[in-house]
Amino acid sequence: MDNQRLILFIVFSFSLLLLWEAWQDKHAPAPVAPSTVSAPTPSQALNAPAAAAPAQAGFARGQRAQVETDVLRATIDANGGDLRQLQLLPYRETEDKNQIFTLFEDNRTRPYLAQSGLVGKDLPTHRSVFQLNPGIYRLVGGAAQLEVPLVWNDPATGVRVEKTYVFKRGSYQIAVRTRVINNGSQPVELTPYYQFTRHAEAPRGSSFFLHTYTGPAFYTDAKKFQKVAFNDIQEGKAEFEKTANNGWVGMVQHHFVSAWLPEDSVKREYYTRALGDGLYSAGVILAEGTLAPGQQKTFTVPLYAGPQIQSVLEKAAPGLEHARDYGWLTPLAYPIFWALEKIERLVGNWGWAIIILTILLKLALYPLSAAGYKSMAKMKKLTPRLQQLKETFGDDRAKLHQAMAEMYKTEKINPLGGCLPILVQIPVFIALYWVLLAAVEMRGAPWLGWITDLTVPDPWFILPIVMGVTSILQVKLNPQPMDPMQAKIMMIMPVAFTVMFVFFPAGLVLYWVVNNILSIAQQWAINKQVEGGGKTVPGKA
Repeated sequence: MDNQRLILFIVFSFSLLLLWEAWQDKHAPAPVAPSTVSAPTPSQALNAPAAAAPAQAGFARGQRAQVETDVLRATIDANGGDLRQLQLLPYRETEDKNQIFTLFEDNRTRPYLAQSGLVGKDLPTHRSVFQLNPGIYRLVGGAAQLEVPLVWNDPATGVRVEKTYVFKRGSYQIAVRTRVINNGSQPVELTPYYQFTRHAEAPRGSSFFLHTYTGPAFYTDAKKFQKVAFNDIQEGKAEFEKTANNGWVGMVQHHFVSAWLPEDSVKREYYTRALGDGLYSAGVILAEGTLAPGQQKTFTVPLYAGPQIQSVLEKAAPGLEHARDYGWLTPLAYPIFWALEKIERLVGNWGWAIIILTILLKLALYPLSAAGYKSMAKMKKLTPRLQQLKETFGDDRAKLHQAMAEMYKTEKINPLGGCLPILVQIPVFIALYWVLLAAVEMRGAPWLGWITDLTVPDPWFILPIVMGVTSILQVKLNPQPMDPMQAKIMMIMPVAFTVMFVFFPAGLVLYWVVNNILSIAQQWAINKQVEGGGKTVPGKA
């Protein structure tokens, strides 16, 4: 396999992988209607996660509290005490920059809610009605936090449940504090649950060409970060650690994550359920013990619902930073993002930071790439002689390959020399690709002129066109395949990739353009050096 075939295979394999992942995400099987599940008894709560979460019964609307802080706008409904809507004020929708980004919403076609309740007979679930003072709650003046209280009472049992949402200034973390008072004559088993109910569709504005994970995720000390696809939940194939005394449950999508973050040391069970009509839930049940008559107990579970800012996630909970998923190249991606962030702090612009980082990476990998380009330059100079061999031996491929091998040996050329250095660099560039794709810090960040958001496609297609032109120049600088069909494919590739890159975020295309320009300059300089008198083929008299 010569240089061109190997490079062609690598590039097309990576492209096909991206397209296959996107196709799978877009063509998930339609969910089936759920069977009716009765609520479990308290003794069942930590033994059957599928039955532990009460079945979905629609999203009835009741009295509502509208909450506004400096970074959040939330809607809390008296029905279930659910968090029904959550807007992140510093962020805008991908498709309409005039609209504030909405993470949670309870519309009928794309619901996404944060819910909580207590498992057990005569205890409030996310279908129970709480008492709530409706109206607008604002974090004003110098206040550091505000609280929204909800109350549920059962005169028959004497149990009172107070659920309070606590919002803090400058924070995407919302504390859900639950106080249970047992004024009755019977003990009460406390097994609270916290869950997300969400549709299975990707976020609005998602591109077919850019596959990013959307769905539940779990984290425990033993199993670490575990993603659970909606399809696996539907088919009963979801695999994750279901019992632990640590960890969290979350719902991940491109650039954003929501996660219930219980304190460690409390025994818990994680679960997922397919609810039908394209809806799924993922949650956690906690074992808070038994509440004797005349006693009360308070427990608090934080809810993080916001952007995947790496530094913020690291502080929120152990392992939450993994929600910003770089895949198998995470160890390489972390230092790349660290460097990119440091550069951005110096220059004050993410676009220029991408350009500078690309230049620094190119310099760091210069020895490897130079070796590869030198080998390809030597191969290019041999192309006329290789073509003569092909004409001499015709269809006798055995003799042709033997003659080519002898020529390579005589000229001291390794035909794979141009590929191996490139193969070593591929993980670095793929890691940078995922870093640029995952960086919510670039959402809404401009570069210059017409590029007003590095996370959306170039509105004027200028960068993809430049990328295509530079890719064609690269092909021209490299040795041409002797096979006419391969030569045609090599010329078609830049056109195909130009069309693909029209749908890519501008930040990714900017990186590719800069890398192409630097590669062209390096390849041109090495070609000139190799073609210079007496320096063409080292070792030849």
